[in-house]
Amino acid sequence: MGSAMSDSRTGQGSVETPSSAPAAAACSGPPLRRPAAEPYRIKSVEPIKMITREQRRKAIQEAGYNTFLLRSEDVYIDLLTDSGTSAMSDNQWAGLMLGDEAYAGSRNFFNLERAVREVYGFKYMVPTHQGRGAENLLSMIMIEPGDYIPGNMYFTTTRAHQERNGGTFVDVIIDEAHDPTADHPFKGNVDLAKLEALINRVGAEKIPYVSLAVTVNMAGGQPVSMENLRAVRELTRKHNIPVMFDATRCAENAFFIKEREPGYQNRSVRDILREMMSYGDGCTMSGKKDCLVNIGGFLAMNDEWLFQRAKELVVLFEGMPSYGGLAGRDMEAMARGIYEVLDEDYLAWRIGQVRYLGEQLLRAGVPIIVPVGGHAVFLDARRFFPHIPQDEFPAQALAAALYLDSGVRAMERGIVSAGRNKQTGDHNRPKLEMVRITIPRRVYTDRHMDVVAASVINLYRQRDKISGLRMVYEPPTLRFFTARFEPLREWGI
Repeated sequence: MGSAMSDSRTGQGSVETPSSAPAAAACSGPPLRRPAAEPYRIKSVEPIKMITREQRRKAIQEAGYNTFLLRSEDVYIDLLTDSGTSAMSDNQWAGLMLGDEAYAGSRNFFNLERAVREVYGFKYMVPTHQGRGAENLLSMIMIEPGDYIPGNMYFTTTRAHQERNGGTFVDVIIDEAHDPTADHPFKGNVDLAKLEALINRVGAEKIPYVSLAVTVNMAGGQPVSMENLRAVRELTRKHNIPVMFDATRCAENAFFIKEREPGYQNRSVRDILREMMSYGDGCTMSGKKDCLVNIGGFLAMNDEWLFQRAKELVVLFEGMPSYGGLAGRDMEAMARGIYEVLDEDYLAWRIGQVRYLGEQLLRAGVPIIVPVGGHAVFLDARRFFPHIPQDEFPAQALAAALYLDSGVRAMERGIVSAGRNKQTGDHNRPKLEMVRITIPRRVYTDRHMDVVAASVINLYRQRDKISGLRMVYEPPTLRFFTARFEPLREWGI
C-alpha cells in the first residue's frame, strides 16, 4: 500500500508508491490535492434510520408542517439547529466525571470563570442555563420602557427579551446583509451612518447598549470585520453607550477575520478573538454553539454594577451565581469547550464542511445566501419558490418538503420567525425568506452532506409541484417554535 505524503509548503499531497518504473510512469503528472478530513476519530456512534416516505408524510402532517414539532426518532439527518447538538470530545466527557455538584462555590464554576477571563478577557461572569437566560438578565437590567436597542439584524429570542422589557429593536446592519446575492465578505457589519442617525434621533440616553452579534445568524451566518468592530467602539465611546456582544459563534467569526481581513492572516484565532472582545463591554453566550456543549451559557461583563445586579437576578431565574441553572459537570464541559473551539484545524474543517454543502448547491443552480456562512447553508426560499407569495410561507413549505423528500430536518427563517408587528398586528416581512440547513459540530460526515445536497437539488427540479401553506394555529410569542400549518393545495411530490 502506498502512503500519502504531504508537502508542508503547498498543503498539497502526493502519492508515494513502491519503486518501479511502470508504477512511476503511471503516477507521473502533477501532485494530487489531498481532501481535508475530519480532525478527529470516531469512538462512539448513534444509529439513525430512514423511515418510509409514507411514514414521513404522516409525520409531517401530524407535526402541522412545522419541523420543530417532529419527533427526533422520525428524522434521518437532523439539521434543525447547531444549538446543543454538537458532539463533545473525549476531554469534555472526561470532565463530566469531575463535576463538583456543590450548591455553591463549585470548583467547576471557577474553571469556567478562568476560561472566560483568559479567552474573552471579561472580568466577571454569571453562568446561565443557556443563552436566552443571559439575554433575559441583560434585558431586565439594562432596558427601560421607551429605550431603543440597535443591532446588526434581529435574532428571535434576543428581540423578544428586548421587547418584553419595553425596548424597541432597530436594525443598523449594512444593506448588503438583506441582499441574498451580495457577495460581501463581512455582511454582518454595522452601518455606522444608520447607528449615528439613531443616536441623533432618539438621544444616547435612550440607547442602553448596542447589541452586536458575531456572527449574524439571520443574515446567513455572516461575520463582522475587525475594522467595523473597532469603528463601532469608537462611535459608541463618544456617546458613552456600551457594546454588548452576542458572542454565540464568535470563534467562527474570528476564523473568518483571519481568512478574509488584511493584516490578520498570520495572527492566531485566539489572539483575533481576544481583540474582537476588547471592543465590547460584555457578552451573552449560548455555550450550546461555539463552546461545544449540549447545555449552558453565561453573561460576561467588565462593569461591576452590572455584575452585582446580574448576581441578584440570576438567583430568581436561574440558580445561585456559581451555578446558574447548570450542574457542575456542565460547567466543566463548557470550560473545556471554550479552549477546544480555538483549534484552527477544527475551525477550518467545520467551516469547510458548511462550504462543501453550499458549493454543491451553487453548482446545481440552487439559490442560496452568499457567501456561505459559518454554521449553516441558507436556502433562498423567495427564489426557490417564486410562485409562492411570502404570506403563504414559502420557507416553511420548503423546510417541510425537504423532510418529506429525504428525512432531513431543517428550519424556517423568514416571515414566520419574524413574528408580528407589535403596533399593527400585521406580519413582519423580512427581506430574507430562508430555510436554514444548520450543521451540528463534529456530528455528521461529508457523506451526510451529499445526501442533503441531492435532496435539495431534487426538490428544486420539481419546485412547481409544491404549494404554499396557511397557518392554522399561531401562538402569541416566538410562533415559529409551535405554529401549525396545512398546504393550500395538495403537493405533487
